[in-house]
Amino acid sequence: MKNDRQPSNQDWKALYSAAIEFKKAAPWDWMHDSDIFGVQDPVSGETGYCCVMGAAGEHFALGVYQGGEGLAGILRILSGEFSEQPGEALFVQKCLMASFEDRQYLKKEDLRQIKTLGLKFKGANAWPLFRNYMPGLVPWFLTGKEVRFLTLALQQAIEVSLRFENDPEMLIQPSSYKFLVRVPVKQRESILWKDEWQDPLVPESEDFPPVDGTLLNRMKKAGLRKSGVWEVDFFYVPAPVWESGKRPYYPYLSLMVDHNSGLVLNFQLEKRKEFTSKFLEKFVSFFDRMDIVPQVFLVKRDDVYDFLEPLATGSGIEIEMVESLPVIEESQRRLRGFI
Repeated sequence: MKNDRQPSNQDWKALYSAAIEFKKAAPWDWMHDSDIFGVQDPVSGETGYCCVMGAAGEHFALGVYQGGEGLAGILRILSGEFSEQPGEALFVQKCLMASFEDRQYLKKEDLRQIKTLGLKFKGANAWPLFRNYMPGLVPWFLTGKEVRFLTLALQQAIEVSLRFENDPEMLIQPSSYKFLVRVPVKQRESILWKDEWQDPLVPESEDFPPVDGTLLNRMKKAGLRKSGVWEVDFFYVPAPVWESGKRPYYPYLSLMVDHNSGLVLNFQLEKRKEFTSKFLEKFVSFFDRMDIVPQVFLVKRDDVYDFLEPLATGSGIEIEMVESLPVIEESQRRLRGFI
């Protein structure tokens, strides 16, 4: 079986060719990032939702947002949720990206591949760059299957964009909330493509594990006194951690501060995928050491509320959703400035 982690030169040649043709077409001259359509992967069957970027004249790219999680991420970005902190949008993206950059943004691996293929690029926003984006991970190089799917997505994006130029209403389904998806139809040795209107894929819900009864009993038996109002939030730290032989990741931070004094009470750094399993045990151990719990938790994100709600309810602690967490947000600004 072919090692899919290493795209062949033929794979790369097809991808660069598709990217060059996409840039020549310049669909950002008449499309906006809100003009989303899908392309179905002939191999996996998963739909990638395509977003043409560049109408603002700054970042020229095709983003292919993968599955329900990818679609949810780009819709959150387009909603303006990250307008005040645009850097946080990086942490919700699940996509393959073909962008056109200045030479300085390419790594030695990119330049080596361009040289191997005998290609030449010159000037600003002229150099193709291909990356995989995953929540919580540093943007990374593509695998073989990702190279092949991104090639098809670029080719289909050219097809759709040229049709869209003549028919700007073609991506709107008047009767329901559906997306136009380019679907492959295999015929002997070739693949034909057709349009289908499909319901949007939805992300798989992240089911939080039930709170261990022993954790609640520990808090109840300890007879911890209640005092104060504490802000709680979880977020990625924009300082990647590099481990030998592994893709770098952004650590996930839980931060708890006293709303009135501004004192940092507790923090935990974890890999995101390990956070759910480790957080509650460490959280309760912190209360054991402090010999105190708050009267009220303040949170501003639904996922933080959902995570804390069972523990708060079981411990008789109020939990309130608020628009802003001023002390934590100031801590975040200082952290970003330091990094």
